[in-house]
Amino acid sequence: MKFKKPLSAKEVAEIIGGKVVGDEHLPVLGLNEIHMVEEGDITFTDHPKYFKKSLQSKASVVLINAIPEDNFGKTLILSERPFRDFNILIKSQTTLNPINHSFSSDLVLGENVVIGPNVHIGERCIIGDNCIIHPNVVIYGDTHIGNNVIIHAGTVIGADAFYYKKEPHGYEKFTTCGRVIIGNNVEIGALCTIDRGVTGDTVIGDGTKFDNQMHIGHDTVIGKNVLMAAQCAVAGVVTIEDDVILWGQVGITKEIHIGKGAQVLAKSGVIQNLEPGKRYLGNPTSEAFTKNREWALLKKLPELFRKSGI
Repeated sequence: MKFKKPLSAKEVAEIIGGKVVGDEHLPVLGLNEIHMVEEGDITFTDHPKYFKKSLQSKASVVLINAIPEDNFGKTLILSERPFRDFNILIKSQTTLNPINHSFSSDLVLGENVVIGPNVHIGERCIIGDNCIIHPNVVIYGDTHIGNNVIIHAGTVIGADAFYYKKEPHGYEKFTTCGRVIIGNNVEIGALCTIDRGVTGDTVIGDGTKFDNQMHIGHDTVIGKNVLMAAQCAVAGVVTIEDDVILWGQVGITKEIHIGKGAQVLAKSGVIQNLEPGKRYLGNPTSEAFTKNREWALLKKLPELFRKSGI
Protein backbone atom coordinates (compact mmCIF):
# COMPACT_ATOMS: atom_id res chain seq x y z
CA MET A 1 0.00 0.00 0.00
CA LYS A 2 1.36 3.41 -1.00
CA PHE A 3 0.39 6.57 0.87
CA LYS A 4 -1.39 9.37 -0.99
CA LYS A 5 1.54 11.58 -0.01
CA PRO A 6 4.85 10.72 1.69
CA LEU A 7 5.11 10.99 5.46
CA SER A 8 8.27 11.55 7.45
CA ALA A 9 9.31 8.97 10.01
CA LYS A 10 8.50 11.57 12.66
CA GLU A 11 4.94 12.00 11.29
CA VAL A 12 4.43 8.23 11.31
CA ALA A 13 5.63 8.07 14.91
CA GLU A 14 3.24 10.85 15.90
CA ILE A 15 0.29 8.98 14.35
CA ILE A 16 0.95 5.85 16.40
CA GLY A 17 2.53 7.37 19.48
CA GLY A 18 5.94 5.80 18.83
CA LYS A 19 9.54 7.02 19.09
CA VAL A 20 11.95 7.42 16.17
CA VAL A 21 15.44 5.96 16.45
CA GLY A 22 17.39 7.25 13.45
CA ASP A 23 16.50 9.78 10.75
CA GLU A 24 13.17 11.33 11.76
CA HIS A 25 13.00 13.23 8.43
CA LEU A 26 13.30 10.07 6.31
CA PRO A 27 10.34 9.92 3.87
CA VAL A 28 7.98 6.96 4.21
CA LEU A 29 6.17 6.23 0.94
CA GLY A 30 3.94 3.35 2.01
CA LEU A 31 3.61 0.25 4.15
CA ASN A 32 3.86 -3.46 3.48
CA GLU A 33 4.28 -6.87 5.05
CA ILE A 34 7.79 -8.24 5.17
CA HIS A 35 7.40 -10.56 2.14
CA MET A 36 6.26 -7.68 -0.11
CA VAL A 37 8.12 -4.69 1.28
CA GLU A 38 9.89 -2.22 -1.04
CA GLU A 39 12.37 0.60 -0.57
CA GLY A 40 10.57 3.56 0.99
CA ASP A 41 8.10 1.34 2.88
CA ILE A 42 7.62 0.81 6.58
CA THR A 43 7.13 -2.76 7.82
CA PHE A 44 6.71 -4.16 11.32
CA THR A 45 8.06 -6.94 13.51
CA ASP A 46 7.16 -7.88 17.06
CA HIS A 47 9.19 -11.03 17.73
CA PRO A 48 12.99 -11.40 18.02
CA LYS A 49 12.79 -14.41 15.68
CA TYR A 50 11.94 -12.05 12.81
CA PHE A 51 14.01 -8.98 13.76
CA LYS A 52 16.94 -9.76 11.47
CA LYS A 53 14.73 -10.61 8.49
CA SER A 54 12.86 -7.31 8.82
CA LEU A 55 16.03 -5.26 9.37
CA GLN A 56 17.72 -6.82 6.34
CA SER A 57 14.68 -6.31 4.10
CA LYS A 58 14.18 -3.51 1.57
CA ALA A 59 12.11 -1.55 4.09
CA SER A 60 13.38 1.94 4.90
CA VAL A 61 11.71 2.03 8.31
CA VAL A 62 10.91 -0.80 10.73
CA LEU A 63 8.24 -0.59 13.42
CA ILE A 64 9.64 -2.69 16.27
CA ASN A 65 9.19 -3.29 20.01
CA ALA A 66 12.87 -3.41 21.05
CA ILE A 67 16.19 -1.92 20.01
CA PRO A 68 18.20 -4.72 18.33
CA GLU A 69 21.97 -5.18 18.65
CA ASP A 70 22.37 -4.24 14.97
CA ASN A 71 19.74 -2.19 13.14
CA PHE A 72 21.54 -2.67 9.77
CA GLY A 73 21.30 1.06 9.06
CA LYS A 74 17.51 1.13 9.31
CA THR A 75 15.49 3.91 10.90
CA LEU A 76 13.35 2.41 13.66
CA ILE A 77 10.09 3.43 15.24
CA LEU A 78 9.74 1.95 18.71
CA SER A 79 6.33 0.71 19.79
CA GLU A 80 5.09 -1.46 22.64
CA ARG A 81 2.68 -3.25 20.27
CA PRO A 82 3.81 -3.03 16.62
CA PHE A 83 0.92 -5.16 15.29
CA ARG A 84 -1.66 -2.86 16.87
CA ASP A 85 0.14 0.30 15.80
CA PHE A 86 0.61 -0.93 12.22
CA ASN A 87 -3.18 -1.31 12.12
CA ILE A 88 -3.56 2.24 13.46
CA LEU A 89 -1.27 3.50 10.68
CA ILE A 90 -3.27 1.63 8.01
CA LYS A 91 -6.55 3.07 9.26
CA SER A 92 -5.11 6.58 9.29
CA GLN A 93 -4.27 6.28 5.60
CA THR A 94 -7.42 4.60 4.29
CA THR A 95 -11.04 5.62 3.98
CA LEU A 96 -14.14 3.49 3.67
CA ASN A 97 -17.19 5.52 2.79
CA PRO A 98 -20.58 3.82 3.07
CA ILE A 99 -22.16 3.23 -0.32
CA ASN A 100 -25.94 3.24 -0.35
CA HIS A 101 -26.26 2.37 -4.01
CA SER A 102 -25.01 -0.39 -6.30
CA PHE A 103 -21.93 1.30 -7.73
CA SER A 104 -19.42 3.74 -6.29
CA SER A 105 -19.36 7.11 -8.04
CA ASP A 106 -15.67 6.72 -8.86
CA LEU A 107 -16.12 3.45 -10.78
CA VAL A 108 -14.11 3.36 -14.03
CA LEU A 109 -16.10 1.26 -16.48
CA GLY A 110 -14.99 0.14 -19.94
CA GLU A 111 -17.08 -0.30 -23.07
CA ASN A 112 -19.64 -3.06 -23.71
CA VAL A 113 -19.82 -4.18 -20.10
CA VAL A 114 -22.89 -6.21 -19.10
CA ILE A 115 -23.82 -6.07 -15.40
CA GLY A 116 -26.62 -8.25 -13.99
CA PRO A 117 -29.06 -7.33 -11.22
CA ASN A 118 -28.04 -6.99 -7.55
CA VAL A 119 -24.36 -6.46 -8.34
CA HIS A 120 -22.39 -4.27 -5.91
CA ILE A 121 -19.13 -2.57 -6.89
CA GLY A 122 -17.09 -0.66 -4.29
CA GLU A 123 -14.77 2.31 -4.35
CA ARG A 124 -11.77 2.81 -6.64
CA CYS A 125 -12.65 -0.12 -8.91
CA ILE A 126 -11.65 -0.38 -12.57
CA ILE A 127 -13.43 -2.73 -15.00
CA GLY A 128 -12.19 -3.14 -18.59
CA ASP A 129 -14.00 -3.65 -21.89
CA ASN A 130 -16.37 -6.47 -22.88
CA CYS A 131 -16.85 -7.88 -19.39
CA ILE A 132 -19.89 -9.81 -18.18
CA ILE A 133 -20.76 -9.67 -14.49
CA HIS A 134 -23.64 -11.96 -13.59
CA PRO A 135 -26.27 -11.37 -10.85
CA ASN A 136 -25.43 -11.05 -7.14
CA VAL A 137 -21.71 -10.54 -7.61
CA VAL A 138 -20.00 -8.39 -4.94
CA ILE A 139 -16.80 -6.58 -5.91
CA TYR A 140 -15.16 -4.82 -2.98
CA GLY A 141 -13.16 -1.62 -3.37
CA ASP A 142 -9.70 -1.47 -4.97
CA THR A 143 -10.38 -4.25 -7.46
CA HIS A 144 -8.97 -3.93 -10.99
CA ILE A 145 -10.48 -6.15 -13.69
CA GLY A 146 -9.11 -6.44 -17.23
CA ASN A 147 -10.86 -6.91 -20.59
CA ASN A 148 -13.09 -9.81 -21.65
CA VAL A 149 -13.64 -11.09 -18.11
CA ILE A 150 -16.65 -13.19 -17.09
CA ILE A 151 -17.68 -13.37 -13.43
CA HIS A 152 -20.51 -15.75 -12.59
CA ALA A 153 -23.31 -15.32 -10.08
CA GLY A 154 -22.70 -15.04 -6.36
CA THR A 155 -18.94 -14.54 -6.52
CA VAL A 156 -17.27 -12.21 -3.96
CA ILE A 157 -14.04 -10.45 -4.93
CA GLY A 158 -11.91 -8.45 -2.52
CA ALA A 159 -13.08 -9.59 0.91
CA ASP A 160 -10.66 -9.08 3.81
CA ALA A 161 -7.71 -11.38 4.35
CA PHE A 162 -8.05 -14.13 6.95
CA TYR A 163 -5.26 -12.72 9.10
CA TYR A 164 -5.34 -12.51 12.92
CA LYS A 165 -2.86 -12.26 15.77
CA LYS A 166 -3.52 -14.19 18.99
CA GLU A 167 -3.67 -11.87 21.97
CA PRO A 168 -4.57 -12.61 25.63
CA HIS A 169 -8.03 -11.13 25.07
CA GLY A 170 -8.64 -13.06 21.83
CA TYR A 171 -7.78 -12.59 18.16
CA GLU A 172 -6.81 -9.16 16.85
CA LYS A 173 -7.65 -8.58 13.20
CA PHE A 174 -5.07 -7.26 10.73
CA THR A 175 -6.62 -4.36 8.86
CA THR A 176 -6.64 -5.32 5.18
CA CYS A 177 -5.73 -2.58 2.71
CA GLY A 178 -4.55 -4.44 -0.41
CA ARG A 179 -6.11 -5.00 -3.82
CA VAL A 180 -7.28 -7.70 -6.23
CA ILE A 181 -5.89 -7.50 -9.78
CA ILE A 182 -7.57 -9.67 -12.43
CA GLY A 183 -6.06 -9.87 -15.91
CA ASN A 184 -7.62 -10.16 -19.37
CA ASN A 185 -9.70 -13.09 -20.67
CA VAL A 186 -10.29 -14.53 -17.21
CA GLU A 187 -13.42 -16.50 -16.29
CA ILE A 188 -14.46 -16.90 -12.67
CA GLY A 189 -17.17 -19.44 -11.82
CA ALA A 190 -20.17 -19.09 -9.54
CA LEU A 191 -19.82 -18.71 -5.75
CA CYS A 192 -16.07 -18.11 -5.80
CA THR A 193 -14.27 -16.01 -3.18
CA ILE A 194 -11.05 -14.10 -3.85
CA ASP A 195 -9.54 -12.24 -0.89
CA ARG A 196 -7.64 -8.99 -1.35
CA GLY A 197 -4.00 -8.66 -0.43
CA VAL A 198 -3.23 -7.68 3.15
CA THR A 199 -1.05 -4.73 2.11
CA GLY A 200 -0.22 -5.79 -1.46
CA ASP A 201 -2.08 -7.48 -4.30
CA THR A 202 -3.84 -10.75 -4.95
CA VAL A 203 -3.30 -11.39 -8.68
CA ILE A 204 -5.12 -13.56 -11.24
CA GLY A 205 -3.20 -13.74 -14.53
CA ASP A 206 -4.44 -13.45 -18.12
CA GLY A 207 -6.42 -16.36 -19.52
CA THR A 208 -6.93 -18.15 -16.21
CA LYS A 209 -10.20 -20.06 -15.74
CA PHE A 210 -11.90 -20.93 -12.43
CA ASP A 211 -14.68 -23.46 -11.98
CA ASN A 212 -17.37 -22.90 -9.32
CA GLN A 213 -16.81 -22.59 -5.55
CA MET A 214 -13.12 -21.70 -5.53
CA HIS A 215 -11.34 -19.89 -2.71
CA ILE A 216 -8.19 -17.82 -3.26
CA GLY A 217 -6.41 -16.46 -0.17
CA HIS A 218 -4.72 -13.09 0.32
CA ASP A 219 -1.58 -12.10 -1.61
CA THR A 220 -1.71 -15.21 -3.77
CA VAL A 221 -0.32 -14.70 -7.28
CA ILE A 222 -1.75 -16.94 -10.02
CA GLY A 223 -0.10 -16.89 -13.44
CA LYS A 224 -1.44 -17.01 -16.97
CA ASN A 225 -3.68 -19.75 -18.40
CA VAL A 226 -4.11 -21.59 -15.11
CA LEU A 227 -7.05 -24.01 -14.96
CA MET A 228 -8.69 -24.76 -11.60
CA ALA A 229 -11.58 -27.21 -11.18
CA ALA A 230 -14.36 -26.96 -8.60
CA GLN A 231 -13.82 -26.49 -4.86
CA CYS A 232 -10.09 -25.88 -4.87
CA ALA A 233 -8.89 -23.87 -1.86
CA VAL A 234 -5.67 -21.86 -2.00
CA ALA A 235 -4.26 -20.27 1.16
CA GLY A 236 -2.47 -16.93 1.39
CA VAL A 237 0.84 -15.96 -0.19
CA VAL A 238 0.86 -18.84 -2.69
CA THR A 239 2.53 -18.52 -6.10
CA ILE A 240 1.09 -20.57 -8.96
CA GLU A 241 3.02 -20.21 -12.21
CA ASP A 242 1.63 -20.23 -15.77
CA ASP A 243 -0.21 -23.23 -17.27
CA VAL A 244 -0.77 -25.07 -13.99
CA ILE A 245 -3.85 -27.32 -13.71
CA LEU A 246 -5.51 -28.02 -10.36
CA TRP A 247 -8.28 -30.61 -10.45
CA GLY A 248 -11.26 -30.72 -8.12
CA GLN A 249 -10.94 -30.16 -4.34
CA VAL A 250 -7.20 -29.58 -4.29
CA GLY A 251 -6.08 -27.80 -1.12
CA ILE A 252 -2.89 -25.73 -0.94
CA THR A 253 -1.38 -24.48 2.31
CA LYS A 254 0.20 -21.04 2.69
CA GLU A 255 3.43 -19.80 1.10
CA ILE A 256 3.67 -22.62 -1.46
CA HIS A 257 5.24 -22.27 -4.92
CA ILE A 258 3.88 -24.39 -7.78
CA GLY A 259 6.05 -24.49 -10.89
CA LYS A 260 4.99 -23.80 -14.47
CA GLY A 261 2.87 -26.49 -16.12
CA ALA A 262 2.49 -28.70 -13.04
CA GLN A 263 -0.74 -30.71 -12.63
CA VAL A 264 -2.27 -31.63 -9.28
CA LEU A 265 -4.89 -34.36 -9.41
CA ALA A 266 -8.20 -34.28 -7.56
CA LYS A 267 -8.46 -34.24 -3.74
CA SER A 268 -4.73 -33.72 -3.27
CA GLY A 269 -3.22 -31.73 -0.41
CA VAL A 270 -0.21 -29.56 -1.26
CA ILE A 271 2.08 -28.79 1.71
CA GLN A 272 5.41 -28.32 -0.09
CA ASN A 273 6.65 -26.65 -3.26
CA LEU A 274 5.99 -28.48 -6.52
CA GLU A 275 8.39 -28.65 -9.45
CA PRO A 276 7.33 -27.51 -12.92
CA GLY A 277 5.90 -29.83 -15.53
CA LYS A 278 5.15 -32.80 -13.26
CA ARG A 279 1.91 -34.54 -12.22
CA TYR A 280 1.14 -34.82 -8.51
CA LEU A 281 -1.30 -36.82 -6.44
CA GLY A 282 -2.22 -37.56 -2.82
CA ASN A 283 -2.30 -35.95 0.59
CA PRO A 284 0.43 -34.96 1.09
CA THR A 285 1.26 -34.81 -2.60
CA SER A 286 4.06 -36.64 -4.34
CA GLU A 287 4.60 -37.41 -8.01
CA ALA A 288 1.62 -39.31 -9.34
CA PHE A 289 3.61 -42.33 -10.54
CA THR A 290 5.31 -42.68 -7.14
CA LYS A 291 2.05 -42.28 -5.24
CA ASN A 292 0.27 -44.90 -7.36
CA ARG A 293 3.11 -47.39 -6.69
CA GLU A 294 2.81 -46.69 -2.94
CA TRP A 295 -0.92 -47.39 -3.05
CA ALA A 296 -0.39 -50.59 -5.02
CA LEU A 297 2.11 -51.79 -2.41
CA LEU A 298 -0.25 -50.88 0.45
CA LYS A 299 -2.87 -53.19 -1.03
CA LYS A 300 -0.40 -56.06 -0.67
CA LEU A 301 0.28 -55.44 3.05
CA PRO A 302 -2.52 -57.69 4.41
CA GLU A 303 -1.22 -60.62 2.36
CA LEU A 304 2.35 -59.96 3.48
CA PHE A 305 1.25 -59.88 7.14
CA ARG A 306 -0.70 -63.11 6.66
CA LYS A 307 2.28 -64.89 5.13
CA SER A 308 4.66 -63.63 7.82
CA GLY A 309 2.37 -64.81 10.59
CA ILE A 310 2.14 -61.42 12.28
